[in-house]
Amino acid sequence: MTQREQEILNILKKNPAISQQELADSLGITRSSVAVHITNLLKKGHILGKGYIVKDNPYVCVIGGSNIDIQGFPQNKLIMADSNIGKVKISLGGVGRNIAENLARLGIETRLISAVGDDPYGHKILDEARSIGLDMSESLVLKGEATSTYLSILDETHDMAVAIAHMDSIERMTSTYIRSKRQLIENAEVVILDTNLPYEVIETLVTTFRKTDFFLDTVSTAKALKVKPLIGKFHTIKPNKLEAEILSGIKIKNDEDLIKASTILHAQGVQRIFISCGSEGVFVSDQGKSARYPAPPVQIINATGAGDAFMAGLAYAYIQGKPTKEASQIAMACSSIALAHEDTINPSLSQETLNEKLKEKTHV
Repeated sequence: MTQREQEILNILKKNPAISQQELADSLGITRSSVAVHITNLLKKGHILGKGYIVKDNPYVCVIGGSNIDIQGFPQNKLIMADSNIGKVKISLGGVGRNIAENLARLGIETRLISAVGDDPYGHKILDEARSIGLDMSESLVLKGEATSTYLSILDETHDMAVAIAHMDSIERMTSTYIRSKRQLIENAEVVILDTNLPYEVIETLVTTFRKTDFFLDTVSTAKALKVKPLIGKFHTIKPNKLEAEILSGIKIKNDEDLIKASTILHAQGVQRIFISCGSEGVFVSDQGKSARYPAPPVQIINATGAGDAFMAGLAYAYIQGKPTKEASQIAMACSSIALAHEDTINPSLSQETLNEKLKEKTHV
């Protein structure tokens, strides 16, 4: 949804009987322009019919993995191929589930389509979702099977050193199952996918629901390669530099290379590209207009969930019709909040803490 469409939708929610000329006058645009925006809102399903009946409760749909995170924290410098003294933490995880939880904590109505085992860990994931207002009612519960597990070892700087992903549960999701969720997917403001999904499911989603805006979290270099043939069908993607190299075929050494890689991806159909550059911030390209935004200063406690929080911030900004620059700032603020807590998801994340973080940046 464009910023102008969001403005019109906000007015219609307050005054469904307003005329197109009154809308034009209040926005300072022509009546013909209003008519075009109204037509687009009808096509996208935000307006349901005559009298400007507005669809209530806009929501984000996330489709992706849910699992249990087991994290190891060394007490001193990490020594590979050796036993390290430290601590082990078990928490809920999965890229799709993490993004969805972050969105729910930001006050966005969120529906998660995932897969969990019918075991204590799976029930824990479902119970936690209910407690935070995250809707997992359309998720797949696998009878007699175990919930997926993600094992990671962090180094002494609390950055990930190595990880093993045992993601069997999400592999059981099928194209037939996902087609049965047509209404849920088509009525979402935006749908976020992670590449833990089987290729056939991702292909079905982006080729069947052509009017849906899809955001992609590439997850890893190996899984980014998996979706390379489909990359042009995504509205927004969030790779890191290595993943962007795989998707574009361009070796990235500097900002000029980032622009070249983005140009190739735009030519394939991607509208917005957010390339994570770690401590150097994020490189953003929106239909040919590019910029680099520095990362806000933060003491890193746990880097595992930063990317998930970033994607949640992008969706949060998108559903509110924020322009790309502001979306980048919101996403980086969400990421920095995640980095500052030992859990994968910072339980203090909310609209209030996000606004406070954004104000800090303004005053720097």
